[in-house]
Amino acid sequence: MFFRKEDIEMCKEKKIILWSLTLLTFLIIVWSCGGTPRTLDPSVSGPQAIVNPETIRLSVSKLKDTHIVFEGSGFKSGDSVLVTLVGPNETRLSVAEAPVKPDGTFKAPVPPLTRFMEILRADITFDEKFQNVVVISQPPIPEGVYTVRVRSMISKESAETKLNVKGPSIIDSLKDWIGGLTGKIRHKKAKQ
Repeated sequence: MFFRKEDIEMCKEKKIILWSLTLLTFLIIVWSCGGTPRTLDPSVSGPQAIVNPETIRLSVSKLKDTHIVFEGSGFKSGDSVLVTLVGPNETRLSVAEAPVKPDGTFKAPVPPLTRFMEILRADITFDEKFQNVVVISQPPIPEGVYTVRVRSMISKESAETKLNVKGPSIIDSLKDWIGGLTGKIRHKKAKQ
């Protein structure tokens, strides 16, 4: 059994393509993994706050799976905290609230409706099968670095941290485009 030169070349090309796709897949997986989550500094005695993840992307598909959680310590037990984002173009929105535990800590996750309606400025509706559909009629909050202000409601203690808000990546945009094709995301022009 003899192989022709063309068959051997085609086999080499297929191997190169296969290795290239494997490498690309590996790079995408590594690139999409976030850094290590931030933790509270136990040496700080006063109020402090952190957010995980430190960076979010303005994409329906990405925010749907991103669990944004604000944590803090050094607050008065029995109080509650309100988490507000302050950013570019005088953007200001309340995104979470939580009770302070007896040890002075709190954990305030951002609810899914807040992620869609406040951060993406989208609406939620249902399709014929009663599945959620995200309706986009206006641009999301501006990209940039936001100051996260955590303020207790009774004692007026406060702490700040930063949250980076970035636009969608190419992969996020592709997922949102597919979501539009499947009817999970709809675009509606805002009334003038």
